[in-house]
Amino acid sequence: MPEGHSVHRLARQFADVFSGQRLAVSSPQGRFADGAALLDASTLVDAAAHGKHLFLHFDRGLVLHVHLGLYGAWDFGGDASFRGASSIGAPRKVGEREVFEDDAGSVESGSEYAGPPAPVGAVRVRLAGAHGWADLRGATTCHAITEAEADAVLARLGPDPLRNLPGDRDAFVAGVTARKTPLAALLMDQKVIAGVGNVYRAELLFRQGLDPWLPGRSLDAKAAGALWEDTVAVMSDGVRDGRIITTPPSYWTEPAAGLPAPEDSHFVYRRQGLDCRNCRTPVALTDLAARKLYWCPVCQQGS
Repeated sequence: MPEGHSVHRLARQFADVFSGQRLAVSSPQGRFADGAALLDASTLVDAAAHGKHLFLHFDRGLVLHVHLGLYGAWDFGGDASFRGASSIGAPRKVGEREVFEDDAGSVESGSEYAGPPAPVGAVRVRLAGAHGWADLRGATTCHAITEAEADAVLARLGPDPLRNLPGDRDAFVAGVTARKTPLAALLMDQKVIAGVGNVYRAELLFRQGLDPWLPGRSLDAKAAGALWEDTVAVMSDGVRDGRIITTPPSYWTEPAAGLPAPEDSHFVYRRQGLDCRNCRTPVALTDLAARKLYWCPVCQQGS
């Protein structure tokens, strides 16, 4: 499932390529036909993310609310002026990639734009503007809702480290330290902190040297605050890089390459059985909160 940094990149991309444009909204698959009819010919005025939720705000007081879930993905295309990543979401298809827009160039080149091609596959929603289009497939949530309903969704979510609004750190600290639930489960609870997924969970707990099974109420406020601050930092890096990278260059095989090879990008995630990068103890794997948990039994004994 795409984590919060990918959804924030989506919001930024929609704002960059569609903001202020009157969009043709359709549902080639047909499952979103009623919602598409409500949104069609509206102007996109804002694109925002909170955690794993994307909100596209239109001028008629309606919002396209999307949660990609495990299988959702947006594909983008357009003329030479339409810049951005070719695809953001999951699962990845061959040839698709997430790239920062300044590096992406146009998805298609050419002096004339004849409009989007015929949709391929089960396209739930198509947004088409003057210079390009975006197709949504496979999302868990795809609704046309009111601004009040969007506010109600936000009210159910915890603070988002990528927004990091005044009071968010204190809300996270209070939410974690009041619970007896293990830290590894709390980090996946979107009511406690919005946007963290399985990769960030494993990596953040390792970086902070925290026992995944430590009850939240056993963590002091200072340590909880440090966990929040590290989450803000690494997820912000994810927005910038378009990848989750939690290791510093000193751990990379080619530190001068700009970004690390995938196998150098993480401390523990998907490294079960391999030596811990710090202590050489084999990285462990188990299940917690219905997801695979990776951790180092030696380095992560702190509280």
